[in-house]
Amino acid sequence: MKKIIFTLLVCFPFLINAQSKEAQKKVLMVVSSYGKDLGSTRPGFEMDEFAQAYLIFRNNKFGIDVASPKGGKVDADKFNKEKRYNQLLMEDKNAVNLLQNTIETAHVNPDNYDAIYIVGGKGAMFDLPYDTSLQDIILNMYKRDETIISSVCHGPAVLANVKDGEQFIIKDVEIAGFTNQEEELFGKKWVKEFPFQLEDKLTERGAKFTQADFMLSHIAVSGKFVTGQNPFSTTRSAEAVVTALGQKPVKRDLYKDEKSIYLMQNILDEKKTITWAENELKTNTDTYDFPLMATYGYYKVASAKDNKEALLKGVTIIELALPYFYHENLDLALAKSYIKLNQNDKAKTILNTLIEKELLKEKAEQLLKDIN
Repeated sequence: MKKIIFTLLVCFPFLINAQSKEAQKKVLMVVSSYGKDLGSTRPGFEMDEFAQAYLIFRNNKFGIDVASPKGGKVDADKFNKEKRYNQLLMEDKNAVNLLQNTIETAHVNPDNYDAIYIVGGKGAMFDLPYDTSLQDIILNMYKRDETIISSVCHGPAVLANVKDGEQFIIKDVEIAGFTNQEEELFGKKWVKEFPFQLEDKLTERGAKFTQADFMLSHIAVSGKFVTGQNPFSTTRSAEAVVTALGQKPVKRDLYKDEKSIYLMQNILDEKKTITWAENELKTNTDTYDFPLMATYGYYKVASAKDNKEALLKGVTIIELALPYFYHENLDLALAKSYIKLNQNDKAKTILNTLIEKELLKEKAEQLLKDIN
C-alpha cells in the first residue's frame, strides 16, 4: 500500500497541488470605481485600508482577487506613499496588477470565494451601495455556510441595500462603520454630497451600530459579519476575517500609526497609566507616529468643547506627543484647554512663550488679555 501511495504522489504530483488549492482560502476584495484624479475630482477608495488588508491576506496565504463595479483600473484617494504598508504594496507586482485590472463585479462568481472584504474610502458611498451585482455577490455569500462578509470604514455602505426577501440582511447584526462624529470632524469636503449618512442608514436598516471614540480602532464580529469602524480598524478587521475562516493570523510587527492608536486607546480607556506611556515612548521612540498622536490630541480638545473629561484626555495626548513633535498650534490648543480647565497659570506660561518666540503672537496676546 505504501508503494502504491508513493507511486501516485511521484507520478501524479498534481494531486498534491489540487489538495493544497482546495485548502487555500480565497477572498474577494472590493474597491470603489468612483475615484478620479486621486480624489480631487471624485473621491476614490482608501489605499491605506486596501494595502493593510491585502498584506494580511497575502501573508496568511489567502488567494486574492480584486473587483470593482466598473472593472479595470481604479483610482485611490491621495495617500502617503512613505507609509510602510503602502511601500510594501507598491513593491508587490501582483497587488499593483490587481488594482490596474480589477474584475467587474458583474463577472464575479461568488462561489469561488470564502470571504468578501469591502474596502472603504469616500468613493464607496457613491457607487458600492447601488451596484446590484455586488449586492447579488453578498447575498450569495450570506446564504452559503462558512463564508464571511467583511468591510471597513465606509465599506459597510454597500450592506445598507442588501435584502434577503423583504428583510435587510444586517437587521439585528452588530455593525461598525465610519461614524457621524467622524464625518463631522473629517468628512467636510464630500459629506454634503453623500447619498446618506452611513451610521444613520445602517441603524435605519435595523443594524446594531457599535463604535469607539473617533478614529480609534474598533471592530464588530457578529455572525458571519466582520466590520471595522475606520482606517485604524483595518488590520484588526482583516485578521478577524482570517480567524473566522479557521486560521491563526501570522505574527507581525505593528505599523507606527497602528501602534500609536493602540497606545492612545489604552490611555483614553484608562487601561494603561500615563507613566507607562511616557516610559514606552521614551524607550521605543522610533516605533511611534508622533504627528498622528499630536493631531489626534488636537482634534480631541477641539471636539471636547466644554466637556472637561474629554478636554483632559486630549491634553494628555498632546502632552505625550509634544516632546517628540512640536507645532505652535498645539501650544495654542493647550493654552485654550488649560483656560477652560481653570489652570490659568499653565496657560499663561505657554502664551508668554509663544509671544517671546513671536509665534501666533496676536492670538496669544488676546488670550492673555482675556485671562486677565
